Amino acid sequence: MDRKSCWRIYVAGVFLQLVSRLEMLYTRPWFTYKFKDQSGPAIRFLPYPNQHNQSIRIRREQTVDRMANDKAVKIGVFIPSECQLLDMACIDVFAMMSKEYLGGLPMLPKHISALAPSVNFFHITAAPAVGIETTGPPSQSLLQLTAGVKMQATHDISHPDVQPGKLDIVLVPGPDPNASWDDGVLGFLRGHAEQKEVTDVLSVCTGVFLCGAAGLLKEKTVCGPRGIQDLLRKRFPETEFVGEKYRWYRDGNFWSCGGITNGNDLVAAYARSSEKHFPAPIAEIACQMAEVGERTQLYEKRQARFLLGFVWQIVKAWFVKPSEQVQKKDI
Repeated sequence: MDRKSCWRIYVAGVFLQLVSRLEMLYTRPWFTYKFKDQSGPAIRFLPYPNQHNQSIRIRREQTVDRMANDKAVKIGVFIPSECQLLDMACIDVFAMMSKEYLGGLPMLPKHISALAPSVNFFHITAAPAVGIETTGPPSQSLLQLTAGVKMQATHDISHPDVQPGKLDIVLVPGPDPNASWDDGVLGFLRGHAEQKEVTDVLSVCTGVFLCGAAGLLKEKTVCGPRGIQDLLRKRFPETEFVGEKYRWYRDGNFWSCGGITNGNDLVAAYARSSEKHFPAPIAEIACQMAEVGERTQLYEKRQARFLLGFVWQIVKAWFVKPSEQVQKKDI
């Protein structure tokens, strides 16, 4: 972490401590103290005179009530069969912007969680098919993620709560780019994308293949993984791909980004530009806590340098042998 980031975190911490102390001053109970071995009335220590202190608390409560956000943001994570774990992990940045998450942090003032919206997540899959391990009834099927992780879907594409027009955001993490999907899966995603005034679709990494198969990329400007831009251009010739230059890009209600952890930058950029869901202070607080969204939209490293570096590692691997030393670990 660089010096600038350290100072930023330090200043934010000092500010939060100051706000917390002021809140304690305004809301702490009055107390009475009577000196030992002395007669007479007890001495009352008050931070402010009675009426003034009470009015401050009332105004503070009224301010929190006035700022209360009763909006609920509905986010669907669409995983028809399998996906990359890190592609899906960016959904947690949205969770950090929720009333439920921020309300559980005692160091934050109450008006912060009051300003944040509630966020409801729907982990959506197709009916049990390729890539899903069935351990019981269909409702208990597990989705296969990378790194050996299996997760429970909450809904399938037939559930009435996740039909087109019911969700504010649909996040599409990257599946196997060689996978294929049936008409039900593609029609479900296409239906959400057609709700342009209601739903935004966010594609992460190879999620662009699923979105392309559903027809979402036609005549759009799209990112996609940086290293496979030529493959994407051949697969979807009616799409303009700018993933060699941009980390993330927006075209209408369709947002796309480059590979894997660029999903964090995509979510940060979306939240910052979409105050209809997340007020600006809430988006910034979550991004600073998660330490995401600092990277620029334009890649710092040019495409030629990126590809040469990748090729060099491939060549280098020809001359490297696995370690012959056996490391034993105590269990």
